[in-house]
Amino acid sequence: MPRILHPKFFIVILSFALLTTQHLSAQTVKNERFILDADTGNEVDDYYALVRALIEPSWDIVSLNATQWQASQWAIPNTMENSHRLNQVLLGEMGLDILTRRGGADRMYDWGDMAQHSAAAYKIIEEVKALEENESLSIIALGALTNVASAIYIDPSISSQIKLYWLGTSYDFDQAIFKRQDFNCMMDQQAVEILLLSDAEMHVMPVNVAAAMTFNYEETAKILPAQNNLSRLLLDRWFDHLDGGRQERIIWDLALIQAIIFPEWTSTKVVRTSKDHGNRDIHFYSSIDADKMREEFFEAVISFTNQD
Repeated sequence: MPRILHPKFFIVILSFALLTTQHLSAQTVKNERFILDADTGNEVDDYYALVRALIEPSWDIVSLNATQWQASQWAIPNTMENSHRLNQVLLGEMGLDILTRRGGADRMYDWGDMAQHSAAAYKIIEEVKALEENESLSIIALGALTNVASAIYIDPSISSQIKLYWLGTSYDFDQAIFKRQDFNCMMDQQAVEILLLSDAEMHVMPVNVAAAMTFNYEETAKILPAQNNLSRLLLDRWFDHLDGGRQERIIWDLALIQAIIFPEWTSTKVVRTSKDHGNRDIHFYSSIDADKMREEFFEAVISFTNQD
């Protein structure tokens, strides 16, 4: 006669199986991989956005690339190198060991080999080439699209595996008017054209939407932890910049970072562009909850600085 097992035996076995499955699932979950591409020397907002991106626990930042803003009327002799240096200063202050790559020193060329061949562009190609066929690489571009577009120009086969998040353009959702006269577009129109004509998936934060992300200096200074090196770096950036002295600022790039982390605080709209803008779908952010994003930013930074 077969032996009848006690019901508790099956409960123990089932519990063990569930725990084992959960453990294996946790091991297979990977953080989303990102490349950050920033014109850090150009404005105050880059530091704030990069800090929030770099401390996001669900992200795996594989490289922090520097992009140029050379066409600006307030450009210094080597804008990309300035951004690269500031990227390294920030990482050093935060105690983070993340790869940094120099991007193109100027906008893309008008004829011949139009690419700006750089370590940043080839890092993008390298990362995409390492993907499986059904995977994509997420790139967050906070400035000119020089590095991303150069990578696609050098190797067009990578474009379909790029998911680009970009702060740039403006879009009138009531009139369906798409414009490309903002700063990030003007820094490299050739690069914008290449992306619009590519197969890359584009998620765009228009500047007229990001404009809701305003910060007040006195409020910021009161909230950020006093006598903390990272806090001082963020606050000093308000006045180290060429237009230092403002009490109110739009922290443009942070709007994009927070929108990616917290999509529930945004509204989006897929727009089919006209033929002269690529005749393609673009995911535009149409609104953001700037108050929630601002509050969460301070909470995240304070939590990070309290780890010291």
